[in-house]
Amino acid sequence: MATSASLDRKIFADRIGRIEVSATMAVAAEAAKLRAQGVQLTDFGAGEPHFPTPRHIKDAAIAAIEANFTRYTVVPGIPELRKAIVERHACDFGSDYGIDETIFTTGEKLALFNAIQILIEHGDEVILPVPYWVSFKDIIQYAGGKVVYLETDEAESFRITADAIEAAITPKTKAIILNSPSNPAGNIVSEEDLERIVRVAHERGIYLILDECYVYLNYESKPVSAGKFAWAKEHMIVLGSLSKTYAMTGWRAGYALGPKSIIANLSKLQSQSTSNATSFVQKGAIAALAGSQECVNEFRAEFKGLRDYIIAKLKEIPGVTCTVPAGAFYVYPNMSAYIGKSGIQSATELATRLLHEAHVVAVPGEAFGTPHHIRLSYPVTRETIDEGVRRMKQFLLNL
Repeated sequence: MATSASLDRKIFADRIGRIEVSATMAVAAEAAKLRAQGVQLTDFGAGEPHFPTPRHIKDAAIAAIEANFTRYTVVPGIPELRKAIVERHACDFGSDYGIDETIFTTGEKLALFNAIQILIEHGDEVILPVPYWVSFKDIIQYAGGKVVYLETDEAESFRITADAIEAAITPKTKAIILNSPSNPAGNIVSEEDLERIVRVAHERGIYLILDECYVYLNYESKPVSAGKFAWAKEHMIVLGSLSKTYAMTGWRAGYALGPKSIIANLSKLQSQSTSNATSFVQKGAIAALAGSQECVNEFRAEFKGLRDYIIAKLKEIPGVTCTVPAGAFYVYPNMSAYIGKSGIQSATELATRLLHEAHVVAVPGEAFGTPHHIRLSYPVTRETIDEGVRRMKQFLLNL
């Protein structure tokens, strides 16, 4: 008699077995179950701003709906939107892309997924610094690629160097992924290292996939994009998101910038999956990109203040250490002092017990490639930080 496992192998394609459910989405689903039971949670799980989408962006989308701009558009996005994307990027970072060198997608994650699908063959190696955003590993593996993990040193704030990248390159290296500022640790690739990495990749014909989701949330220096190195455009794909920058997470608004051949193939693949992104979202995106950027400055200032606040609070918990993130809006505390106590053998077990016993939502570090950390997303009120850290401290000290 066939087992359920053997039946699964017959029914499902091998590629679906190469990936797992997104850890952040799994945590959110478990938290939702507890909320439905009436449990009052302090939620550091979701990676999204706590601000409402700015009024002028909402008004633009509402006006588009009222004007019946609700039909299909061309797959890569309407020309006005693509023009707004390249002009905003050029203004802020000194890049030089045309409207046929960009595509608008239903969230940056789709741009990333499609970029990996069109570039990576079975056996191709992709260099991925650790810790990494949860989806990078799975998307590479889904395409049949081999993840080459690049370990970083927590004592050096998880710094990614050009020397380390170059040492990891092999004849099978097809791509390098950089996420700066990073999710989960908030580390930033220095401008000097970034230029050297771009040069090394370009000279060796390796594609550099640049996740700029948090590029505007740089608290230590002026934001920098590798897109400004126009001489290496042939081997770069810049991925951008409006989600964090403009508090538009649910709008699913992202884009890619790259050479015409890359964008044409991204558009081809998108034409056979989602087709165009939502029409009236495109109008809202134009308002975000072409309108006042004061909201971006306001958000960044508030996030920086919240970063400093939660770091100070975490220092009140004995044994918990945490690097100070230079960007993004997460802290990534090391919980080694408590793993091994009261039967807790991993960060996953710790996060599970924090959720069910302390009613604090956190994402375990295994999802990001490290076994002794948890990720806390801090775009919440200061009162929420106070309560959440108080609950964590009480739980941990009672282990």
